[in-house]
Amino acid sequence: MYVCICKGVSDHRIRQAVEEGARSWREVQAETGCGTQCGKCACVGKSLTREAVKEALLHSATDLAYAV
Repeated sequence: MYVCICKGVSDHRIRQAVEEGARSWREVQAETGCGTQCGKCACVGKSLTREAVKEALLHSATDLAYAV
């Protein structure tokens, strides 16, 4: 689904930016341009970024666990 019509940013692109290392809304904005023109998509973009960062952090935390 398109989140930002002005810049043509989809939810997949936001998740991809987080997978590539973005850990904040500002970093996602810098990477994608989402929310930088009219700003109507900012709330949805922030929510998607938060969700994707939580998933990424949970995934990386489970990678650290190992049997002793």
